[in-house]
Amino acid sequence: MTSAADALADATLSRDVACEAGALILEVRASFGEIDPDDHDRLQLLRTTADREAHLLIAARLGQARPDDALLSEEGDDDFTRLSADRVWIVDPLDGTWEFGQGRPDFAVHVALWLRTSEPGGSLAAATVDLPDQGDTWSVLDDVPVPAPLPIDRPVRVVVSRSRQPIGLDGFMDRLAAELGESAPLGVVAVRVGSVGAKAAELFGGRAEVYTHDGGFSEWDLAAPLAVALKRGIACWSPGGTGFEFNRRDVVQPGVVMAVPAVAAAARVAFNR
Repeated sequence: MTSAADALADATLSRDVACEAGALILEVRASFGEIDPDDHDRLQLLRTTADREAHLLIAARLGQARPDDALLSEEGDDDFTRLSADRVWIVDPLDGTWEFGQGRPDFAVHVALWLRTSEPGGSLAAATVDLPDQGDTWSVLDDVPVPAPLPIDRPVRVVVSRSRQPIGLDGFMDRLAAELGESAPLGVVAVRVGSVGAKAAELFGGRAEVYTHDGGFSEWDLAAPLAVALKRGIACWSPGGTGFEFNRRDVVQPGVVMAVPAVAAAARVAFNR
């Protein structure tokens, strides 16, 4: 059983490693200088270099600090011995690689720790989402904020992928607007953002109320944002109602819906109709 002191040390390690990797990613981008948008080879080299260097840094830091833990990284070779491990770090060294190469700020570093427990599927513990180009770091170490009321000076915002709109999004937003009624006088709009971590951070920062994604991503995309969201009291569920399990052989996740407390009940109704 993990003690409070051990949990704090793991969470601090998660935050420190994520921030260090985020700083490295910015250094890599600066070292490449200005790149012609039509120079696709150079842009791809930038993306792969940043991804690789961030992975190597994270693997080295975690390996030094927690040599007995397993690692599941998007950029690493998957060692299936992790399936029998009790502690597995699930990391995405650069989530939102495409946005990073475009010079956009909505990319992130994800570092989360999965623990085997008596509960089916284990649990997520230490977790950090670092958005280095936005100067924001979100962690399970953060104080849990007082739930904010629904905004009345702007529409309720639903965050979705920039590249692939969830199926049925328009209908969901119409149903959500109907459920909220007069409590959302300016209606509901969609906001398109890159990285999963950057999308979740829109809710963490109070700039949006719902995030929905209907599949097509992996454990390293979701683990850290999900853990931070749950710690902050944000309601999270899978679109198919299957729940979330990590450290599986098949790393594909079913999708996610996140909703801040002020809109969670209405979002569940709107989603399930």
